[in-house]
Amino acid sequence: MASIGREGKRGERKRILFRDTSGKQCTLRLGECSDRAAQSALAGFERVLEANRLGTSIHPDGLRWLEAIDHRMHARVAKWGMVEPRQTADVVTLGTLLDRFVAAASVKPSTLAAYKQTTDSLRAHLGEQTPLASIAPANADTWRKAIADSGLAPATVAKRVHVAKAIFRKAVKWDLLVKSPFADLRAGSQSNPDRSHYVTREATAAILAACPDDHWRAIVALSRYAGLRCPSEIVLLRWGDVNWDRGRLTVRSPKTAGHAVRVVPIAPELEPILLSLFGDAEPGEDHVAPRLRDAGANLRTHFGRIIAKAGEKPWPRLFHNMRASCATDWVERFPAHVVAGWLGHSPLIAARHYLQTRDAHFDLATGKGEPAPEVATKTATHARPSETTGEHAERQTPAKQAVLAGSGIRCDAVESGEMGVTGLEPVTSAM
Repeated sequence: MASIGREGKRGERKRILFRDTSGKQCTLRLGECSDRAAQSALAGFERVLEANRLGTSIHPDGLRWLEAIDHRMHARVAKWGMVEPRQTADVVTLGTLLDRFVAAASVKPSTLAAYKQTTDSLRAHLGEQTPLASIAPANADTWRKAIADSGLAPATVAKRVHVAKAIFRKAVKWDLLVKSPFADLRAGSQSNPDRSHYVTREATAAILAACPDDHWRAIVALSRYAGLRCPSEIVLLRWGDVNWDRGRLTVRSPKTAGHAVRVVPIAPELEPILLSLFGDAEPGEDHVAPRLRDAGANLRTHFGRIIAKAGEKPWPRLFHNMRASCATDWVERFPAHVVAGWLGHSPLIAARHYLQTRDAHFDLATGKGEPAPEVATKTATHARPSETTGEHAERQTPAKQAVLAGSGIRCDAVESGEMGVTGLEPVTSAM
């Protein structure tokens, strides 16, 4: 029915020769291709030619060939009346995808700003008008190398890669692509140890003394001693969430999927600050920190001034490191799963982004210097009596077992039937 013809000095260009229903000789040029590719095209075309001659449905092999060929070749086959012309569709560009992703994102303004850093980078490197289907894995690799070579921190590069991968996953979900060219792109770790800083209790006490009022003292103490995210979790805290009798706070997290609710303990350092703020609250005021509801408030700038006034040097990620310092203190005393529940994330996330190695840990390991009081207390709990003196090991109470349970690497979620220190265990419902 049809045959392969060759063109060029070495026959590198192929064409399909056939006769239409009127007997006229016709040619479908395939261009430069291998013999194997030409034979595959011939097999698909013959299925189309056969259906056109017999007036039957096109065999699936012919349909697959029609779907795979480019617009120019398809238009040529349609001109002979063998198939219907393709419906021309607007080419989806990278800019179209990025605009659609941003429009569909239901996130906080700060997260949207982080997304914009990635979308701007993709536009600049790949081109806003680039057809989406033409972006290949090699383009994704060169984009990642470009942002890595620009001097960005590895954690920032990892964050942008994660966002880019999410953007192209959406493209697949929206049927704009068959497969994401970013699917196999390595992101790396988003943790950045260089920006970690442990805020000591002494520094926190000096900062609290430098605060202009109880509103600021509450913001600082809730971040440092209750591990609340600032401002997202503190701004949602209401006086009805404070259980004075049981010493607990009910915390709502807009960052957590489903806006999860958790319960955290009210530390001794935090309680008097909350009591003072509650006593001075305006009648009818339900929010613990109403000042945070002002969208124009520049918390970082004001907090930096308070830190400087206290004689401390501002550290990176001011509020995040306050929360991380709280997490570090808690994990010194309580089991990892309890601390994770109070912080509102998994133990793995805590280990990656919050828990810090302190100088006191090195002092404890080397026997040099004075370890921090809480570490020293824990050391005394772990100390074994000398076997040569004949002293007997002190019997471990359930409370001491709970302290020991939080000090090491746990192999199982629960090693014993004991709970944490009485009165500080998390609960699943608001009081």
